[in-house]
Amino acid sequence: MRKIFIAIVRAYQIATSHTAPRCKYYPSCSNYTATAVGRYGLKGFAMAVWRIVRCNPWSQGGVDYVDEHLDCADVKNLLIDNEKEVVGAN
Repeated sequence: MRKIFIAIVRAYQIATSHTAPRCKYYPSCSNYTATAVGRYGLKGFAMAVWRIVRCNPWSQGGVDYVDEHLDCADVKNLLIDNEKEVVGAN
């Protein structure tokens, strides 16, 4: 079921790829949905629905990762830098 739902999201992304990005969140709602459903299944679907509900004219948007510790490049870079420091300390 996950693969089918993710395929639907990917088809939507391809169909709308010729339009300018309009999502006020990063990553886009469709990328968020594909990631959340791929990782969490039904819980991910609920997370995606909540994200879409929050996307309204009165929200400010912004950065909203499914799992910040897994998806945020800043966190990944920080972890890599910390590993280098530990290796260099020996």
